[in-house]
Amino acid sequence: MNPLIGNSPIRTILGLLMLLSISAGAQKSETIQAQAFGTTTQAGKTFGITVRIESYSTPTDQKTLIDAFNKGGHDALVDALGKMKARGRIAITGGGVGYQIAYIRNIPTAKGRTVRIITDRPINIGEATFSTRSEDYDLTLLEIHLDDADKDKSTGNLVVGGRFMVNKKKKQIEFESYQASPWRLTGIMER
Repeated sequence: MNPLIGNSPIRTILGLLMLLSISAGAQKSETIQAQAFGTTTQAGKTFGITVRIESYSTPTDQKTLIDAFNKGGHDALVDALGKMKARGRIAITGGGVGYQIAYIRNIPTAKGRTVRIITDRPINIGEATFSTRSEDYDLTLLEIHLDDADKDKSTGNLVVGGRFMVNKKKKQIEFESYQASPWRLTGIMER
């Protein structure tokens, strides 16, 4: 024991600071790779994706998005996502740096975990120039179900362009895809 510190409040504060620094450093980055396969209208198309996770979103981030949606719907949620700090990146494998991920959740499950990603989607120049309908579908949603016991059973889905909406008949929030169905993810590898 340091005689200058003893059992004083300074010792307690130093202990808390050490604990916080250890906790903050506990989140290590991870990389998940998968192969996306088109279904229905995209059948026969395939590409690889790489997801680089630097940190996970906090409960405060989740509350921010829920509050934004409740106040201003889909557009307010997209604005809130755009203001969040980047938690990682998603890219087509070998196709460049990709784009930032704003919201990443790690959800424990009975067989492993689910990684859920929501981020604003860059609108390309053709969409912006011609004001296409796809411009309204400005979110990307990715969900990966990782099976700890059997890695070959890990699956996932990717919606490249989508938007949140309220189904007034069912009285629930739904995620509508611009394309008919999501891309199916297989060959999922954690690095």
